[in-house]
Amino acid sequence: MIEPFETDDPRDPRYALGATGVLERFNSAGVLEASDAHAARRIQALGAEPDDDVALAVALAVRSLRHGSVCLALGGLVEEPLPSGLVWPDGWVERVAASRLAEIGVVRVEDDVVYLDRYWREECQVRDDLVARLALPPPVVDEPRLEALAVSLFDDRYAEQRTAALQAAKQWTTVLTGGPGTGKTTAVAGLLALLADQSERPLRIALTAPTGKASARLQEAVRTALRGTSLDGHREAVGEPVAQTLHRLLGWKRGSRNRFRHDRDNRLPHDVIVVDETSMVSLTMMARLLEAVRADCRLVLVGDPDQLASVEAGAVLSDLVEGLSRGRSGSVAALQTSHRFGPEIGGLAASVRAGDAHGVLDRLRDGGDHIELLDASDTAVLASLRDRLVRHALRLREAAAGGAATEAIEVLDRHRLLCAHRDGPWGVGHWNRVVERSLAEHTGLPIGGGWGQEWYAGRPLLLTSNDYGLDLFNGDTGVVVATDDGVRAAIAVPGGHRSLATSRLTDVETMHAMTVHKSQGSQATEVTVLLPPDDSRLLTRELLYTALTRAEQKVNVVATPDAVRLAVERPAQRASGLAARLAHGAGIHSGSS
Repeated sequence: MIEPFETDDPRDPRYALGATGVLERFNSAGVLEASDAHAARRIQALGAEPDDDVALAVALAVRSLRHGSVCLALGGLVEEPLPSGLVWPDGWVERVAASRLAEIGVVRVEDDVVYLDRYWREECQVRDDLVARLALPPPVVDEPRLEALAVSLFDDRYAEQRTAALQAAKQWTTVLTGGPGTGKTTAVAGLLALLADQSERPLRIALTAPTGKASARLQEAVRTALRGTSLDGHREAVGEPVAQTLHRLLGWKRGSRNRFRHDRDNRLPHDVIVVDETSMVSLTMMARLLEAVRADCRLVLVGDPDQLASVEAGAVLSDLVEGLSRGRSGSVAALQTSHRFGPEIGGLAASVRAGDAHGVLDRLRDGGDHIELLDASDTAVLASLRDRLVRHALRLREAAAGGAATEAIEVLDRHRLLCAHRDGPWGVGHWNRVVERSLAEHTGLPIGGGWGQEWYAGRPLLLTSNDYGLDLFNGDTGVVVATDDGVRAAIAVPGGHRSLATSRLTDVETMHAMTVHKSQGSQATEVTVLLPPDDSRLLTRELLYTALTRAEQKVNVVATPDAVRLAVERPAQRASGLAARLAHGAGIHSGSS
């Protein structure tokens, strides 16, 4: 869908200075942004492409990448309405397919779909590598021993996890899916115990995830599961697997952002690789991972396909689930039963996944003690939300000012405000400022970065980059706490917190509110979800589902009914050909894995 940007500022940086012709017209109308127009003009010049309408197709393909798609269906696009004065080119698909840029391979055209060459190659590579893995003879296992041990590791409460672990043990590639609390980590830990029992030597295990926070959480979760009653006797055989980000696993290569030390010519040495939060993995990173995995390595891709996808291009996990399932490859293991939520939040999440807007609104209105819908069009509701946030911030400050770091961390995790936007009246920045102004009024202290005291006791923290020297990760949270030596940052870690001088923290934000994207992988006792008006393009089913499933005991949705309805009925549209490629390829080899 074409949604032009709107601005009254002629100096808006989205306008492309120096753009001419069709690119200038589409940029001036808000269809293209400056980066789209400049990239297309540069590609046109380098490829000596004479047709400006071909450059327009390139610019729109770049625009699609910014919105998460890896390709652009020109045939469907020409049916979209345009701002006044603009028209779609005639015979566009044929002209792009016959263009100089297509001839030299800068763009690829399949039917009416246009790719930039890099993403076409990556999509085909992911298909080829996965289909090749499906065609391999299955790993040799002692099935009676495997089955007997699985029964002792997983009692009847975890029958789904037992089935998934057995399935993954008998094949080289498994996509393990499930929502929050469905026991994905339990299945992974049991799988590692099963494989360790089958191996004559210690297994080389890699635990990895797209972000440092997710990888650290995976490591702790697996180790905790291995300390469980049924798995404890196998902990020594599995060892203490260390998790790391995908970037660190693959190894940075100097001078390159998209290539790594481990590749097709230098494979990873591991016997088992488990990737958590696969929904956050981009197409490019999946291509780099698959080319680096040995053929005799079990690869387990874990995640929730209904969550928000990567901030980069691609919706790889949902494509894998759809394509491999359609291809009947047997590579997808799905966990259905949540052990985290009560029936109210679990049922609400299920209705969102199903796209049942009527059912979602009914559940929100009749949610009992665990779900509440508050109308965002009512100014009293927004005032009440502000008061709620301020009360929480005051309790947080009371604990932190008294030096009670453990209590402060506990208070921090009792409630979380999640927003779709970073900026504007519905965004994180606005609500952080609102809370800090109110704190200043209540305490009489100059609180608030930029105009007052930045490092105040009770300031909630969100780390926004990895610091491997300090073993801190993007997404870690904490609180500024008063001590005898001044304020220090108490950063939450599994089982407690770490105390650090605030001067050692670089990329950090205030977290009285946070975006839904940043919240992925975290939980809070109670969550308030603030949805923007129904004209926001960020309103999607995946955003609402991700936000709701951050709550452990209660979720409050601050939104108009129209905004809820639109979010539920609007799945994220990310154009991709990967699912169809996989369905065909996996179907060919459906009996081989």
